[in-house]
Amino acid sequence: MRIYYFPKNSLLGVAIVFLMLCGFLGLSLLYFNNAGIASHSREPVYQGNSGEKAIALTVNVDWGEEYIPTMLKEFKKHDARVTFFVTGRWAEKNPELLKQMSKAGHSIQNHGYKHLHFNQLSEAQAQEQIKKAEKVIEEITGKKSRFFASPYGEQSKKLMQAVGGLDYDLIMWSIDTIDWQRPAPETIVKRVINRIHNDAIILMHPTEPTVKALPGMLSQLKEEGYKMVTIEKIIIDKDSKLPNEKDKTRN
Repeated sequence: MRIYYFPKNSLLGVAIVFLMLCGFLGLSLLYFNNAGIASHSREPVYQGNSGEKAIALTVNVDWGEEYIPTMLKEFKKHDARVTFFVTGRWAEKNPELLKQMSKAGHSIQNHGYKHLHFNQLSEAQAQEQIKKAEKVIEEITGKKSRFFASPYGEQSKKLMQAVGGLDYDLIMWSIDTIDWQRPAPETIVKRVINRIHNDAIILMHPTEPTVKALPGMLSQLKEEGYKMVTIEKIIIDKDSKLPNEKDKTRN
């Protein structure tokens, strides 16, 4: 077996080069983290992590504004706070209704500017759609969106990079009412009640069957002890807590 010896000066040089490479790698990671690249690794959110008996009702909106006033009345009647994912285009056409939705304590979040197939967009195009909708929402409600629900429920690695690069979370669902197919109201109720669970995210749209299903569905959820809160309240940091029923500041 041969044993090789390296001069001390050579070992010192290797050590210096190694330390320089480590430093360069560390600075590079820090730069990318600050640039938002690290957030690209986040995954779509299908349900909350509060661990509480709470659910988030979400309503994707690009049409159906004629049903929203009635939905708002039902939500108020059953002490439900929901999350509306609206397109920027719809918000521009219905600013007063959007203000009413926000003032009622509901969360207004991002559905893109137009109801497009986001999987067909480049990362830059997807971000442009989200930022444009964000601007419209903030101008009307005074609040900035930070959650994004993609039209058609699309997701891809490229879309996740776009969403994460803007420090948004991509929201999916754990219970789908499939109400856009206009099923019977009782079918919508069964789809929710039969699959309900803690931290559920329930997807709905403003349709006539949905409006008719709400009284029964919300009553049953309330009877079973579920808090109906906005998406922000079930996607929380480990040091955060859900507000109790006496908390009047929830969104």
